Order: sequence, then structure tokens, then C-alpha cells
Amino acid sequence: MSRALIRSAGILASVVVVLWGAATLAFLAFRIIPGDAVSVMLGPQAQVSEEVKDGIRADLGLDRPPLVQYLSYLGGLLHGDLGRSYQLRMPVTEVIGRQLGPTVQLTAVALLIALVLALGAALVARRGLARGVVVTAELIVLSSPVFWIGLLLLAVFAFTLGWFPVAGSRTPATLVLPAVTLALPVAALIGQVLRDGIDAAERQPFAETVRARGATPARLVLRHSLRHGAASALTLTAYLVGSLLGGAVLVETVFARPGLGRVTLAAIVNRDLPVVAGIIMLSALVFVIVNVLVELLHPLIDPRLGASGRFEAPAIGERR
Repeated sequence: MSRALIRSAGILASVVVVLWGAATLAFLAFRIIPGDAVSVMLGPQAQVSEEVKDGIRADLGLDRPPLVQYLSYLGGLLHGDLGRSYQLRMPVTEVIGRQLGPTVQLTAVALLIALVLALGAALVARRGLARGVVVTAELIVLSSPVFWIGLLLLAVFAFTLGWFPVAGSRTPATLVLPAVTLALPVAALIGQVLRDGIDAAERQPFAETVRARGATPARLVLRHSLRHGAASALTLTAYLVGSLLGGAVLVETVFARPGLGRVTLAAIVNRDLPVVAGIIMLSALVFVIVNVLVELLHPLIDPRLGASGRFEAPAIGERR
């Protein structure tokens, strides 16, 4: 069996395990929390008899043994059925589909901004005072909660300067502040890792060879060091995609934007278990897809990685 086939089988097994684990955690998360889901759904002011509540439980399948519910839930996932929302009385796929667009738009723009900021900081502020300023700014951003960053940007650029709208989603300008809020912590992390990766690459023997051939510092960075140093940053970016989806919950709330964040918050408060589980599964699926793409891109970025995805040292006399 070839290395490529073994690697593909390993990736497929990892995908299955991650999705199964996410499905199991989604099923267990709200079933181990004390309280009755039906009572939460009806609200504290509802005057409903226990017989009616029992009927609702039977209608939702909550009266069945937990193992039967679990197996039924997994069976539905295999057929693409995430269940029906307790509160909205509609398929979870439809609930998520209606709000998916604004969240995807927000996270995509935020990721693009984060990558541009991280790359710019890593390339421009590499030495002296500029590096110290950037490192200090990164530490401040990473130490600040996302909602606090959002409120600060609102106070400065919306309320004081009036450059951007305070809330809403009707114009492209309303996307700027939420996307920047979401992007800053991600950019700080990626920038640190990318800068350290470039520094480490320039200490490698190949860098001395490139310098001896008369390459300028800019050519060394852009043609060689950046490519070698980007591998760790690429892996980190894949993991941070999940944090972007999680941060969207707070950002969409702060900026009163539509999207999965507000749906998630409402589902948690109302204990709408199918919707919460569906969003968890969506996050896991996105995480898996992004990480598979990163696995496939690594050999293209790092020339020392062969088709097997493992480090392959060049043979004697071979040039990379």
C-alpha cells in the first residue's frame, strides 16, 4: 500500500472521528444539564398540565431511552437530517441556511483582513522599534476580549468620528467594524507565528547559501524565508477558523447583525437543542474541511515535504 493511500485513509479516518465526536458531544451537552427542556420551551408563565407536557415530550421523542435517541440522532445525521427546531418548528437545516450567508460573509472578510494584517506586520515590522511596537500591540489585542474590542471600535469610529454605521447589515460599510473586530485577535496570533517562522527559516543553512549568492534581504524573505516560515502559520490559520465562527456569536450581538451568532444565542437561551447541535455539527464540518485543505496544501508550500506529507531530506547533490 502506497504512502499516499495510507495518508488518505488516515485523513478520512480523522474526519469520521472528528464528526462523530462532535455529534456525540452535541447530543450529550444539553442532556446532562439539569432542567426540563419542555418546561424551558414553554416558558415560566405557561399554564400547562403535565399530560400536555408528556404529549410534547412524546412528539419530540424525548420520552425514549437516551441510547435510542442517540442512535436515532446519528441515523438522521447520516441522511443529512439535523432534526426540527423546538422553537421555530422548522427543519434545522432551514434555520441555519437562512442565517448562514451573513456569518460566512463576516468570517470570510475577517479572515482576509487578518491574513493581510499578519503578513504586513510580519514583513514590515521585523527589526528594531517597529517590531517592538507591533509585538506590544499584538499582546494588547490578545489580552482584550472580543466584545471589548468591538465596543472600542464603535466608540471611536462610529460614535466619535462617524465613519461607519453603528449597527445593521444593509450596506457594505456596516461590515467593516465587525470584520475588523473579529480579525484583530486572529491577525495577532498568525502574525506572531509567521514572524517567528520567518526568523527560524533565515537561520537555516539554505539561507546562508542564498545570501552567499548575492540575494538581497527582500529577495531572501519573499522568495525563500516566507515560503518556509508559512507552514506553521497555515496550520494555525486552519485551527483559528473555528474561533472565527465562535467569535461571530459575540460580534454579531454587539453590532446587531443577523447571522448564526444570534441564532445560536437564542437557541441556547431557549434550550433549542436541535439548533444548537446543528450549529456544533456545522462548526465541526467547517473545521474538518479547512484542515483537510491545509493537509493538501502543505507539500505545495514547504518543498521539503513530499507526497506523503512527511519531511524528506534531499539526496546528496540534490538541490531544493
